[in-house]
Amino acid sequence: MDINQLLVAMTPEIYQRMLTAVETGKWLDGSVLTPQLRDNAQQAVMLYQSRHNMNADHMTVAAGGEIKFKSKAEFKQDFTIEGFEIKQDTVMDDNEIARFDHDQL
Repeated sequence: MDINQLLVAMTPEIYQRMLTAVETGKWLDGSVLTPQLRDNAQQAVMLYQSRHNMNADHMTVAAGGEIKFKSKAEFKQDFTIEGFEIKQDTVMDDNEIARFDHDQL
């Protein structure tokens, strides 16, 4: 099969299933991927990402085929929720709970 035919035939649902299979080493039904099948599926996932991954996560293939590396500032922005800021110096022990004001929920 030609690469372009593969990418045209691969829907977002198929991509997601293949990505999960590559990450876990198993299909959704629990059957194990052989090393050769895992390699082939990983290549297909990377090809799909290189064409469709406009919002790439850190260390994934972005559209255009480049590996995306995020800066510390980009990570901080990803983990900042509107109205909240994650503080690096704050350490909670196992007995503490998070508390919020009513207008922050």
